Amino acid sequence: MEINLVYVTLATTHEAKMIGKRLVSDRLAAGVNIIDNINSIYWWDGDVQEAREAILIAKTKKSLVPELIEKVKSLHSYSCPCVVSLPVLDGYGAFLDWVAEETK
Repeated sequence: MEINLVYVTLATTHEAKMIGKRLVSDRLAAGVNIIDNINSIYWWDGDVQEAREAILIAKTKKSLVPELIEKVKSLHSYSCPCVVSLPVLDGYGAFLDWVAEETK
């Protein structure tokens, strides 16, 4: 079973919690971590921008990544949200099994 971590940036911690709860309750992620109050600097609308954001990291199966991305896009406040998937190359077997068992 291939496991991925999906990294998402969001406008607020509240939005991250709302989307995270939805991903877990829909069984698209076994769990999420939220890191709040980060500083982001990025290029947007022809200029350098700065913002406070939150990060959501979802633990899921590789096969669920497309559906998870679609769910995030449907709930996200940004027109072009950062949603990227990273493969888990190795890890504690029992944890990886848990992710597989707790997702659909």
